[in-house]
Amino acid sequence: MAATPGATDRTTAAGTGPAGGATTGRATSGTGAGTSGRGRGGRGRGGRGTSGRGTGRAAERRAALGGLAGRAVRRVFPGPWGAWALLREGIGLLVVAGLAALIVAVAHGGPLKPALYVAAVALLFAMRRGLPVPVMLVTAAGAGAIDSFAPLLVFAAWSAGYRVTRALPTLGVMAASFTLMTATAVLHGDDVVPAKGIAGFALGGFLLFAALPALAGRYHAQRRALLVALRERNDQLERERVMIAHQARLRERHRIAQDMHDSLGHQLALISVHSGALEVDRSLTDPQRAAVGVLRQAAVAAMRELRVVVGVLHEESAPPGAGRAGGGSGGGLDGIGRLAESSRAAGAAVALSRSGDARPLPAATEHAAYRIVQEALTNAHKHAPGAPLTVALRYEPDALVVEVANGPAPEPPPPGQVVSGGQGLTGLRERARLVGGMVHAGPSGEGGWRLAAVLPYGHDGAAGPAEGTAGQPGDLPGDPVAGAGPGLGTGRPAGPGRTGLRNPAVGCAAGAGAVVLAVAGLLVWGGLAFVQALDDATVSKRTYESIAVGSAEADVRAKLPAGSRALTQGYQGTGPTPPAGASCSWFISDEPGADGFDDEYVARFCFKDGVLIDKQHYRAKV
Repeated sequence: MAATPGATDRTTAAGTGPAGGATTGRATSGTGAGTSGRGRGGRGRGGRGTSGRGTGRAAERRAALGGLAGRAVRRVFPGPWGAWALLREGIGLLVVAGLAALIVAVAHGGPLKPALYVAAVALLFAMRRGLPVPVMLVTAAGAGAIDSFAPLLVFAAWSAGYRVTRALPTLGVMAASFTLMTATAVLHGDDVVPAKGIAGFALGGFLLFAALPALAGRYHAQRRALLVALRERNDQLERERVMIAHQARLRERHRIAQDMHDSLGHQLALISVHSGALEVDRSLTDPQRAAVGVLRQAAVAAMRELRVVVGVLHEESAPPGAGRAGGGSGGGLDGIGRLAESSRAAGAAVALSRSGDARPLPAATEHAAYRIVQEALTNAHKHAPGAPLTVALRYEPDALVVEVANGPAPEPPPPGQVVSGGQGLTGLRERARLVGGMVHAGPSGEGGWRLAAVLPYGHDGAAGPAEGTAGQPGDLPGDPVAGAGPGLGTGRPAGPGRTGLRNPAVGCAAGAGAVVLAVAGLLVWGGLAFVQALDDATVSKRTYESIAVGSAEADVRAKLPAGSRALTQGYQGTGPTPPAGASCSWFISDEPGADGFDDEYVARFCFKDGVLIDKQHYRAKV
């Protein structure tokens, strides 16, 4: 059966044709080879792609780990690392490591332990700038048990006080450090010194070697922050001074623009009205009429140019409310009559009336009334030439009312002849506001126009800020330019005797004083405790002689003081050899030594089985 397919294949190939069979076979073989090649090529490319992606991920992991390590190093050892910083840190490291090595060499033998202690102190010193709180806690815990950490405690406390910027966290760090220091000191201590004495010594050492440096570091940090804040505030005041000077110049430019608009605009309007009236005068010759026309056109052109200049000055200057209330040239109420006469001379029918009891007014109010009448007459000449005008001044009980009205014009002005800058009514409203008044303008019932202003009598001319001027210096509470001298960044005005900026020396000095008082109290307490311990460790010669060998231990101890192992531990092992199996107690005799303070008489009592079996009185070196 295996040969059948082969025969069939050959028969089919022969039937098809040798060339075709060969061709088909080679094609199939080629296709197989090609497929195999593509398979190998695919495997090759897939292997290289997988390997490339693996290499890329490994590089990314290495880069991420490198960046993390760099951030950690910068966090632990923050910069900037200039030449002075490197020199300072190097000298500090040498000093701390040298003191630690000296202390360890005196207190401990062997080279290994000093090397380990010095290396730990050096590492903590280098890390204290970047990790002030952990270094402070570790150093305090080590200082309670290891004497060589005491110099490092000073630098760690300074860094904690300097770099922990807020008061409550600083107090928390110092309290935790003191707790750790006391706990390690008590746990590391022996039973010779009581726990109360160890806690007292730990408190005194912590106050001297940690609290005072922390206060000094905090004072330095606050003083530096204060100096930075003062420099920033000075820069801000300098900027505001420049801004105020610039705004003063702009206000002056606005005042000039307002006066140009009020004075020159009025005069040019009168010239235009006069020339217009002469143009229609039949008694003039044609050359004269042409010259008058040229004069009127020149007045109109001058008014246009004035409008452009005033507009530019208004755009570049401060808002209208920034000007002085009574600034500028012009007359008061007496000048209103001259304005009416000028308009009459130009051919306008102007009726001026006064009513009420006249009274003296502030100069600013009189000037505002004059400018209001002047602007109203100017507008009437431009927009309603030939219309009858009425000017009324009414002295009301609480205010002066200024009213200017015109009737309908006989004929409207020619198009293009009316020049208006759009600033007149705005300036009038602002002038009235500056003296506490108001302006109303609008059409009258007869087809004319009416402008009325109410100006109070008793206003002092000091108006509040105009709309849109709230951003100027001195407008907001707490602005340094607003006269009251606020505190830095707080918006609170400084009261009498206050500078507005807190002096860091006050708080730090108070803290240092408290530390000094606490240390003084500890010294007094330590002195009293030492006197009490000395009294407990001293037995009189009479008491010694009254105690007989063979007495019961209870009776003997009732006659003896409480004793103090801290003061008598150095006498153990001195004098005659104690009896075997006996428990001995040493006391200082009140009999003075022959060679001074380092030579003492010692009393020793040895007990066994509840009985005094030996007592000795001898001289011993302290």
